[in-house]
Amino acid sequence: MFTSQTSSFQDSIDVEERDDFDSEEIAGYSQKIQLNCYYTIYLYQGTSLTLIDSSLPSEAEPELRTYISRRLSKGALLGGMGNIATVELSIPEEAVGCYCCLLEQERSPEQPDADGNGYVICFMGGSEKGLNLFRLELDKYVQGLHSSLQTPELQNLETEVRPYLSRWYEESVMHIYRVVQLVQSNISFLLHAALSHTHVEVISSDERTKADVSRFIKAASLQGLSQQDTTTASLCKAISEDTQSDLVIDCSTSPPTLSNTVSNRFCDDWIQAFLNAAERCNPFLLRQILENFKLKAIQDMNSLKRFVRQAEMSHYALFRCCQFLQGCGNGDVLLQNARAEHSDLPEACSIITVLEEFLKEQSQAQA
Repeated sequence: MFTSQTSSFQDSIDVEERDDFDSEEIAGYSQKIQLNCYYTIYLYQGTSLTLIDSSLPSEAEPELRTYISRRLSKGALLGGMGNIATVELSIPEEAVGCYCCLLEQERSPEQPDADGNGYVICFMGGSEKGLNLFRLELDKYVQGLHSSLQTPELQNLETEVRPYLSRWYEESVMHIYRVVQLVQSNISFLLHAALSHTHVEVISSDERTKADVSRFIKAASLQGLSQQDTTTASLCKAISEDTQSDLVIDCSTSPPTLSNTVSNRFCDDWIQAFLNAAERCNPFLLRQILENFKLKAIQDMNSLKRFVRQAEMSHYALFRCCQFLQGCGNGDVLLQNARAEHSDLPEACSIITVLEEFLKEQSQAQA
C-alpha cells in the first residue's frame, strides 16, 4: 500500500518531468520572467470587426482578425465566456495560445435589437494549455473592462483601456509566481492554511501583494472542489478558528516574517516543486503543480472517508486507517475535514476521535 501511495504522490509532484510542459514550452520560460504577450480589442457590429487597438505586429493583426471573424461566423464566441485556442500568427512564437471573449453591449431603448454588438477582447501568450489553467482569472479580468467600454467612442482608450489591456498577463497569470517568489520555502505554510481554512493576514504591504496572497489561498483551497457542501466547509472553518490563530505575513522585513505558522509533511513535500517552477519563471507550470497538489489532497480525503466507513465494521480497517494517516503526512487536515463532514454521524465521529488520538500519540513519540 505504501509503495503505490508513494508512487502516486511522486507522479503528482513530478509534473515538470512529464510531456505536458517539457521541450520548447519550458525552454521558452526558463530564461526570463515574462514571455512575449499581446492584446487586441475590436469593435464588433453585426458581422464586421473594426480594430480599436492592438499590441500585435502590424502584419499579424489581420491574421488574427480573419481567425476571429471565422469564429464569430460559426457562433463559437458566446457573450462573456472566454474561448481559448492555438493560433498561428506572424510573430516570433509563430503558434501561440489565444484567449478571446465577446463583451456584448448593454441594449438601450434606442437600440433594442443590438444583440451581438460589442467588443471582442483577445489576449495572446504562452500556449493553449497554459492559458486554460487561468481561464477563470482571464474571464474575470475581461469583465473588469465593462465600465471602461461604456465611454462614447472610447475617449479613455489611452488613459484606461490600453493600460488595462497591457497588464493582462501580470494581473491574471503572474500572481501565483509572485507569491512563491515572496515567501520562497515558506510556501508550505500557505498551502496548509488553504487546506485547513486558516485565515491569512498580510501586513505592511501594498494592496497588490495582499490581493496576490488572497488569490493564491483561494486557488489552493479545496472549497467547491471536494464533496463538501457549504455547511461542511463552514464547520471546517469553525474548527480551524477554534484551534489555530491567523497566519500572519509581515512584509516590513525582507524576506517577509511569518508568524503562527503551521505545516505538515504533505505540504512540506511540495516545496521543492514550487521553487523549481518559480526558478524557471514558468507561471503555467506553477499553476499545474498547484492543481496537482489539490487533486492529491482530494484523493486522500476520499480515501480517508472510505477507510472510516470500513472501520465502523472492521478493526483491521481501523488499523489500515491509522497506517494511511501515518503515511500520507496530511492527517491533521484530513481529520479536520472528516470531523466536519461526519459531524452528524456518531459512529464515524467515534472512529475519528480514535484516529486523532493515534496521530497525537505518534506526534508525541516523534517529538
